[in-house]
Amino acid sequence: MDQTAQAYEQLMERFIEWAQTEQDIRGAVVIGSRARVDHPADEWSDLDIVIITTDPERYWSTASWIENIGNPWLTLVEPTPDGRGMERRVLFEGGLDVDFNPMPVDLVRQMVETGVPSDVADTLRRGVRVLLDKDGLSMQLGDSTTEIQLPQPPTQPEFLEAVNDFWYHAVWTAKHLRRGGLWWAKSGCDSYLKWLLLRMMEWHARATKGQNYDTWLRGHFLEEWVDPRALEGLREAFAHYDEDDIWRALFVTMDLFRWLSVETAEHLGHSYPTFGDERATELVKGLFSDQD
Repeated sequence: MDQTAQAYEQLMERFIEWAQTEQDIRGAVVIGSRARVDHPADEWSDLDIVIITTDPERYWSTASWIENIGNPWLTLVEPTPDGRGMERRVLFEGGLDVDFNPMPVDLVRQMVETGVPSDVADTLRRGVRVLLDKDGLSMQLGDSTTEIQLPQPPTQPEFLEAVNDFWYHAVWTAKHLRRGGLWWAKSGCDSYLKWLLLRMMEWHARATKGQNYDTWLRGHFLEEWVDPRALEGLREAFAHYDEDDIWRALFVTMDLFRWLSVETAEHLGHSYPTFGDERATELVKGLFSDQD
């Protein structure tokens, strides 16, 4: 075991020792790379601990409890990646990066009894390491997801919503470029449009490779599963903080999204909104040409 892994193990031991004495903590599990066998943690991986508790607000509203676990350098509270709750992130001495996600006991019981949301299930099915289990909930949470069930293909309305969203915000980005709003334009091109592009790359990969093809979540290991043509296109799809370069990256992103979504529609038997694509593209090209 390398020094980093050993340091995380010691931190987990301190967490368990402390959590055992806290009445509100009913269980705790590790998820993510430090619980996975497939694509396990490396020296750069953080530690994700789900705290099953009767008082989740305690872990958002206060930070003094962290000192029972280690010497914190930095801490902050932010939404969880799925947007359903809040988590406390801590940078401990030595650069140990830990995300504490407090989950209400009642919510965990509900998930165990009625089913885990697909995105949460995807994470849990890849690996759960039980740290503490006072009531049996931690073990049940891990056992509730035994097989990876990948998302269903988008319906025609879901597909159209994503495509229309992209082309609407391509025009939105171009308008901000014309008025000189580089911050908003770059955010549109390299943030909002790129998340829509990621969703289409996931749909495209499963549509062309089979619905059981594993695309992971939120771009993890994208280089391993995305279409090689898309990966090549991504090399040119991001911009410098420069008006001309944002225009260039916007057009690259538009071309990349178009062929991915057209091919996805063909494989899924969906219709593609060609009219909306063409009108939006004309607007963007017109806004670009009118600069001169």
